[in-house]
Amino acid sequence: MSNAAEFFARFPIQRVRASILDDVLASERQRLVLLYLWQDDCPLCDVAKHDLLRTQERCQWPQVRWLHDEVAEDPALALRFGLHGVPTFVALYQGRPLGRITSWPGSGPFIEAIERLLVRQGLA
Repeated sequence: MSNAAEFFARFPIQRVRASILDDVLASERQRLVLLYLWQDDCPLCDVAKHDLLRTQERCQWPQVRWLHDEVAEDPALALRFGLHGVPTFVALYQGRPLGRITSWPGSGPFIEAIERLLVRQGLA
């Protein structure tokens, strides 16, 4: 799926910018935040978007808030999180980074990793 607009129309995820991320995180104290950092024309980002749509019902945890940013348009978040490549998913809880998934491991390992984080944070 190379059409990012189609993915973002179908997958419930909010676009953020570096300038508002801290405000969004401050308002989100009870849920895990997954920040999807991606780039247009990234083949692996397209695979991740396709897989996320295919497994969308398994990726919609009520205790998770999804955010995204296209790092070529907003490089400040790439710098803030020390990005080495895309796609990268940064997990944050109560404003603190808990970890990241860099590259795309496939939907199964991705879902398992997020569910482990939810258990570890007492959110599952």
